[in-house]
Amino acid sequence: MEKFLRDWRQDALNKAQYESAIFIGDKLLALTNDDQDAFWLAQVHFATGNYTRAQAFLSKQDLISRNPSCRYLAGHCLIKQSRYEEALAVLGERNPTHLISNGGSNKRKSQPRHSNRWRDDEVDEEEAANRRFEAAMCFLRGICYAKQNAFDRAKECYKDAVRIDVRCFEAFQQLMKNSLLSPDEEWQFLESLDFDSITASGDISSSQEAADFTKMLYTTRLSKYRNPAAFETAYDSLSTHYHLSTNPDLQLARADLLYTQCRYQDALGITNAILQEDKYNFSVYPVHLACLYELKMNNLLFLVAHDLADTHPEEPCTWLAVGIYYFAIDKIAEARRYFSKASMMDAHFGPAWIGFAHTFAAEGEHDQAVSAYSTAARLFMGTHLPQIFLGMQNHALNNMALAEEFLRTAYGLCKTDPLLLNEMGIVKYHQDRPKEAAQYFTAALDIAEEINSEPSAWLSAKTNLAHALRRLRHFNKALELFDEVLRLGGKDAAVFSAKGLILMEQNRAEEAVAVLHQALAINPQDSISNELLNKALEETVLMDGAAEEEADDVAEFEHHLDQKKAEATHKVNGHGVVGQGIMDKGKGRVTRRQTLLGDQDKRESMMEMTDDDE
Repeated sequence: MEKFLRDWRQDALNKAQYESAIFIGDKLLALTNDDQDAFWLAQVHFATGNYTRAQAFLSKQDLISRNPSCRYLAGHCLIKQSRYEEALAVLGERNPTHLISNGGSNKRKSQPRHSNRWRDDEVDEEEAANRRFEAAMCFLRGICYAKQNAFDRAKECYKDAVRIDVRCFEAFQQLMKNSLLSPDEEWQFLESLDFDSITASGDISSSQEAADFTKMLYTTRLSKYRNPAAFETAYDSLSTHYHLSTNPDLQLARADLLYTQCRYQDALGITNAILQEDKYNFSVYPVHLACLYELKMNNLLFLVAHDLADTHPEEPCTWLAVGIYYFAIDKIAEARRYFSKASMMDAHFGPAWIGFAHTFAAEGEHDQAVSAYSTAARLFMGTHLPQIFLGMQNHALNNMALAEEFLRTAYGLCKTDPLLLNEMGIVKYHQDRPKEAAQYFTAALDIAEEINSEPSAWLSAKTNLAHALRRLRHFNKALELFDEVLRLGGKDAAVFSAKGLILMEQNRAEEAVAVLHQALAINPQDSISNELLNKALEETVLMDGAAEEEADDVAEFEHHLDQKKAEATHKVNGHGVVGQGIMDKGKGRVTRRQTLLGDQDKRESMMEMTDDDE
């Protein structure tokens, strides 16, 4: 009879026929009075949303104190009712850290597999199940602390949950999704996990494969700013060996990587493919919407936002989409309202908080933007993005020391983001430290090239490097970079202005005039270009005047020289004593000695000269 009732209850659960499951489960519990059957009945109440009934049932049966699985379920019921203090009282505030294994997956080579098998054989199935529930209770403690804004304690609870049971993906996902760990900490945490504790039916090699498979899956969830080569290795293995190339989660991880590399068109192609198969996969939408915004596809943003508002008004992602659309069309007040609505629906929805802060920054409300970014930095302590934006806002407020401090904090979290290195270079540039600025701009461009980032996305860093080189008076290198920016499509009046300034520094005023005319063709109201053009024109006029004056001076000098020659000739010829014919015969070979001779000597001398010539 017990087996018959359990099969009936399970069949009802499989069909989501909860009334039948409750009816049969109640009769089964009356027959057996077994804790496991009581737990199953409470689970059915939980599945129907009757959290108070499930909680009361567990308390009445006195199951909470003696059974870990029932204690877990009772705590979960209280969390669903937002009774976090009571949930902590039921769950206990201390994590069972004694259950954490000291072994790590990186010790696999030195630790033979059979030792794990021996350990697992020592622990019976019931104890293994209790261990899993202890890990799940660590996860629930983390949820309680996060709801109470105690994020440090929440982070430790989530980490302990995964350390106790490496298959507690819920806790691992909370760490990754809420960016509670920095990129470096994420990779260190992954290496510390005991994947060798995973066992699979079959021989030792099956368990080894299961451990490697799980580690690769976890690797794809880590930050894409750190160690992209390891991500690519895991992605390729899962795609080819396990045929998961079309799996939405794996594809989303790939799109996220492409987005960090500023390859928005490629990332959008992947998110479109996922949404064609599963239109309401809400985990995809943050990246999808960000790509649409970066590519200025406002019409598609409108269609997505409109569809989500019609079909899923209860989802925070819906109002994120509406907010991004209004932000894209410069309706900042409306965007702020919808970002705020999304963040109120889910207080831990990172994109909504960042968007909310962006609206203040867009309107120049720097103090309010700083406040909003600070909240995001507190909620998502592992990501460096709020720290970058705080640095930008303080830079806009001319608080250079504070801006540098925030950017250094961001650099401590992530050292491989070109955007961060570019911002650090900008602050150094405005602190009159162009040499250090040039080093940061160069590092940003090197990393962007290393990760195969879209070249057009880093035109600003290339332009900034050219400005730093200009300040360092490396004019030829700066001109080369400005020309490269213009070739790549950076048709900006400021670039032409800077190029004109360099040409003026090199005394190439005429070329500067041509370049500055190009700047004003793009932006006729550009005051800097106008001022530089006036100076360049003045220099060309002065140069033309100087050239004319120099030509006049040369002509005058030549005229004066001709006069002097004539006077000298007149003196040499003895005031016309020597005839023209004789001069012609002698071909002008007159010496200073001849003028000092007497008349007799002159005649003799002339006769000698004539004879010699003849």
